[in-house]
Amino acid sequence: MDYENFLAERISHLREQKGVSARDMSLSLGQSEGYINIIENKRNLPSMSLFFYICEYLGVMPQDFFDEENPHPKLIIDFIDVLKQLKDDEVSDLMNIAIRLLKK
Repeated sequence: MDYENFLAERISHLREQKGVSARDMSLSLGQSEGYINIIENKRNLPSMSLFFYICEYLGVMPQDFFDEENPHPKLIIDFIDVLKQLKDDEVSDLMNIAIRLLKK
């Protein structure tokens, strides 16, 4: 796996899902306004501590960040939190809906 490309593309994808600019994200992380742009353009990698701040900012756990098969980790985390509050029959109903959607 080309981690530099993956990291740049994943940050860009998750940032866009969140609906924030690279500049706003950079400043929110306490960095220069071009910091995220530099990472997304593959000119630098974040330190481990900044990587954890990036994950926190994006609302994902580091393991979810690296899960290539999960294009929407923040939404899934939020969805799981909602599911935990439902009754068993309600969760089953949602599961059946999801299965029907997959078959379309």
